[in-house]
Amino acid sequence: MMDRVQLLLVGLPLFLFASDVIHLFSRPPPPPRHHHQPPLKRHVPPPPVIDAPLEFPTSPVLSLSLSPSRSRSWSCFSYWLRLFVKQESQYAGLGLGVGSSVHIDFCASCSYRGTAVTMKKMLETSFPGLNIVLSNHPPTLPKRLLSKVVPAMQMGVIAVIVAGEQIFPRLGYMVPPPWFYSLRANKFGSIASTWLLGNMVQSFLQSSGAFEVYCNGELVFSKLTSQRFPGEIELRDLISKKLTASNGGGAGAM
Repeated sequence: MMDRVQLLLVGLPLFLFASDVIHLFSRPPPPPRHHHQPPLKRHVPPPPVIDAPLEFPTSPVLSLSLSPSRSRSWSCFSYWLRLFVKQESQYAGLGLGVGSSVHIDFCASCSYRGTAVTMKKMLETSFPGLNIVLSNHPPTLPKRLLSKVVPAMQMGVIAVIVAGEQIFPRLGYMVPPPWFYSLRANKFGSIASTWLLGNMVQSFLQSSGAFEVYCNGELVFSKLTSQRFPGEIELRDLISKKLTASNGGGAGAM
């Protein structure tokens, strides 16, 4: 019984090894042949050709059925007519703005420059040839004088906080006042507060809050009077009326 088992264990590996050697040196079988059929093409019939005249919108007075050649001619005529009307309108706006000027005086410290630039672009588009000038509207004379004094007061207060012990004896005060010791106790906070407060006061004194629009030297809109900004359509109408009146007056004088 043991001899048969040993024979089986030895013979089985030899058989597998021999079969591997035979498969290694034998030719591979040819690949199977597959017959592919090309996909069927569906025949799509061409669309029917309708030989009929093109319908074109007609006027209530005359009813016509135009042929394709006439409809194309009418389309070209309409295009050139619209182009002519557009150019005529541009030339009319160009004639209205040429020789005129608009001055927009705004408060630069109030961040009104963006609004002024928007209004300038709108007027340049509406009235080609119009000269538009942007400038800063200064505050009143008392506010300008006070704005020059504020920086000197800032530096004076900061100098007193830093070197008050040497400044007060020279001014005749042997003992500094009590408020000096209060400011000296928090030197950094006192200097920062003085600087920020002085800048706020100076900014307020330099701002005018103005947005004044002049057309040919005449006031058209004033924010100082109305306490509001003009709308784009409102300002365009005001400028248009002023330019029309100026051109009409010039034509009458001629």
